[in-house]
Amino acid sequence: MNSTNATSGNDELEAAVSRLWQEHEQAPFPAGLRGAERADIDLVLLDADIAGCVSTWLSRGGSLDDWRRGVLHRRITDLDRILPVLGATDDAPYWQRLYRLSCLVSGADPRPTKRCGSR
Repeated sequence: MNSTNATSGNDELEAAVSRLWQEHEQAPFPAGLRGAERADIDLVLLDADIAGCVSTWLSRGGSLDDWRRGVLHRRITDLDRILPVLGATDDAPYWQRLYRLSCLVSGADPRPTKRCGSR
């Protein structure tokens, strides 16, 4: 792949993440879940940690430092745990969008997780 194609692919990925991020930012945090846990995971902190990683990735032109990369990978594992146990009032689409964002950002990383293609 020449550098023009690589740049184009990165631009497309950043645009896709940016669109999904805007959608996520406009969505309210699910009603009734402040302070709630699923699978022993605090949902507000899960959302905040991933939001920080995604916004940093976007502001840095598609890169994360090692610390945030580790946070994002741990939080993808947490999403893998909570998605199957979400109840009817937990707003599953909110968490699925957060999962897609995490996977897109981590998939752009040189050390992507293997799980992200499965959801």
